[in-house]
Order: sequence, then structure tokens, then C-alpha cells
Amino acid sequence: MASLRNHAEQHNNQVYKDYKKDRKVGEGAYAVVYLGTQLSTKKVVAIKKIKIGQFKDGLDMSAIREVKTLQELRHPNVVELMEVYFHKTNLNLVLEFLESDLEMIIKDKSIVFMPGDVKHWMLMTLRGLDHCHRNWILHRDMKPNNLLLGKNGQLKIADFGLARDFGDRNRPSTTQVVTRWYRAPELLFGAKDYGYGIDIWAIGCIFAELLLRNPYLPGDSDMQQLDTIFKALGTPTEADWPGVSSLVHYVQFRHYPKTPLRLLFTAAGADTLELLESMLIYDPNRRISAREALLHPYFFNKPRPTPLENLPKHVRETPEAAKLKRKADTLGA
Repeated sequence: MASLRNHAEQHNNQVYKDYKKDRKVGEGAYAVVYLGTQLSTKKVVAIKKIKIGQFKDGLDMSAIREVKTLQELRHPNVVELMEVYFHKTNLNLVLEFLESDLEMIIKDKSIVFMPGDVKHWMLMTLRGLDHCHRNWILHRDMKPNNLLLGKNGQLKIADFGLARDFGDRNRPSTTQVVTRWYRAPELLFGAKDYGYGIDIWAIGCIFAELLLRNPYLPGDSDMQQLDTIFKALGTPTEADWPGVSSLVHYVQFRHYPKTPLRLLFTAAGADTLELLESMLIYDPNRRISAREALLHPYFFNKPRPTPLENLPKHVRETPEAAKLKRKADTLGA
């Protein structure tokens, strides 16, 4: 037993010494992300340092979930976990580095993108999500900045800190998942027995955001989020969504009529709107699956998805360039 422990420690030290953190690029509630280098190959990587000392049970459950999930999932549209190592009181996840994310593309108004671009981003997202769902894994935090983009245009689903396996109806799930603007109405009404539909609803919101270049359903609180959804899509009834009134946090909202999507998405084709509507169905049991979405006519009709190498790219500004820009702005003022 002691020899196994020593071997594990030696391996951990070897891995630790092979990676260098270069600069911080992001920080969340439980982790800091660094741009790093694998010294043996000079490969650029992302190193996610998870602060484990602050949690009562030692290692936070989200960290365990993320490692377990990424070890199980191997797919061209899911971010790759390269190594895991401990250093001091931190767990470090070495992930492949991708240049930007879909949120950066959406917000960068200097980038013009076309229907074929949206189609390819949706195609890659659904392929990655279908792989997760076929392996009984819910992502539970699908949003544009968790869809990373590489130099070659490849999109990969990232950040599996809230992911979990599903299918066991005897084990209730928390409703406090998915960033609010992308959170399905069943979660907002307190459903604890849910499935792939929560990820699909989030994908529908992302799809709409790509078409609008703005968030589709932005609410400031859970109640306002529901009100925003109902204003956009109509207030659901038991006929639309059997069982909705029995959900634990259900409250009756004022009646909003259903507004045809065509009135807002004026430039979208009929197949685009049909796919979008099938993702934003209130009844989770009727919501389209990732596999069904991939077979939708939208992906086979013209325009064809833009070739990978021709997809728009966001150039991430380096700290040095940002500093020079600020200096120039100051001198200009």
C-alpha cells in the first residue's frame, strides 16, 4: 500500500513539474484558470486550479464531478482533460487551450456572421451535447461562454463543474443549476426530477442569441425570468404543459398570449424557426432531443454549414495590447 502511495506521489510530482502557469485568464467561485505551458512539449494549455482547502468536506463535489465526467467523455466537441495533479492544497486540471468562446464572437460587433456560421456552431454544439446525453450526462450549465472555440474553428463544450449523471428517478436533483438566462422553466418552478430537456432549453436560448446578437431571455431574478419567458413565448397552461401547476414552486402568472417567433426573428427561415420552437417547448417531455435535432431539416437545407476553416474568429487581446490601447486612448483624450 505504501509503495502504491509513493508511486502515485512520484507520478503527481512529475506531472506538476511538467507544467508552468504563465498568467491568469479567469476566475470563478471555486477555481482560477491560467494560461500555461507543458514544458516537455512547449504546448499551450489551460490549467484550472481548484481551491479545495475552503470546503468542509475537502474536495468540492463540483471538482469531483468535472474530473469524473471529462475522464468518461472523449469527443471532438468536448474539451479534453489532459492531466490532473495536486499541488499544496489545490487540485489542478490541465485542459486543452482554446482561443475564444461563443460569447466573445456574439459580443464582438466587428464580426459579421452568416446563417451558415450559426448552423455549423449549432451542429458542433449538438454533436457534443448528444455525446454527453448518450453517456447519461447532463451538462447543466450550457451558455455561450462555455462553448469554446479553437484556432481551427472547432467548437468544444467546456466547464463540467455542474454536470451529473441522470436517469435515477429515486435521486432528486438540485434546481440551482444553469445560469438564469438559460434556465428552463421547470427548474424555475422547482422541478427536481428532470432530464436532457434542461440542456436543450439552454441550447434554444443560445440559438436565439446567435440569431439576435443579444441575449434572448434576460431576467434579473427567478420570478422576472419566468415573466420574461412568458412574455416572449406565452403563459403556459395545463394543456400546453401537463402537471405544471403541481410543481413545488408553481405560481400563477398573468396570461400573456403566445407571440409568433416570426415577429422577432424576421430574417430566419421556416426551418430555423421550427427547430428553435422545438427546443423551447414548455413540456420537457415534448422538447426535442439532441439526436432528433441533429436530424432536423435545418441542418440539411441550404445554406450549408460554413466550412470549419472559414468560420469567423475572435482575436483575444493580449494584456500588452490592452495596455497600449488604454495608453493611446488616454493620450487621445
